[in-house]
Amino acid sequence: MAHILMVDDEARIRDIVTQYLKFEGYTCEEAANGKQAVEMAGQTAFDLIIMDVMMPFMDGITALRIIRQNSNVPVILLTAKGEEYDKVFGFDLGADDYVVKPFSPKELMARIKAVLKRTQHSEADRAMQIYTYKGLSVNPVSYEAYIDGKKLSLTPKEFELLLCFIKNKGVVLTREQLLNEVWGYDFYGDSRTVDTHIKMLRNNLGEYREFIKTVWGVGYRYDEA
Repeated sequence: MAHILMVDDEARIRDIVTQYLKFEGYTCEEAANGKQAVEMAGQTAFDLIIMDVMMPFMDGITALRIIRQNSNVPVILLTAKGEEYDKVFGFDLGADDYVVKPFSPKELMARIKAVLKRTQHSEADRAMQIYTYKGLSVNPVSYEAYIDGKKLSLTPKEFELLLCFIKNKGVVLTREQLLNEVWGYDFYGDSRTVDTHIKMLRNNLGEYREFIKTVWGVGYRYDEA
């Protein structure tokens, strides 16, 4: 299970979050300010850091900036500020998600699971070699796909769908599985959105569109045969 650092100057919030984390099976440590967080992050390889923005001694933004100099550990920022520019600023510094206080602990747990899942997938994607079959080439690191040397104009979701299919060649995937893998926990739309994106992906794949096969009444399967 993931090892998580919870950073907040309010002991009550740290206690509540760590209790939920432990209930979910995570191991966790606590820090009361950004300075402690930077020191602990330099000594321990955490899988995720949850960090308040407004703290004494060193704020969360400064701590995040310092941590990012040496580490790509996922970071979720907690703050009372809900303005859009604050979120953009946090993301520009390398935050992976942003939760506004007051928040529901259950919502925070869902976001933690989603961030961990995304980062684990990213590591797995980076470990994948470039996929090639005849004229089709897919690079999981650069998020680029080519047919006969011509770059395809895929949206991020289309590319992630293609990657998901390639990683599960020969396996039938339901719409719900694809939604969970590609869209994540925070998608509230109709599962038929999968059909729409697969239709667009097939159009972009041209002669290779037949690799994505419809399994009627179940879902889809990627098969080169």
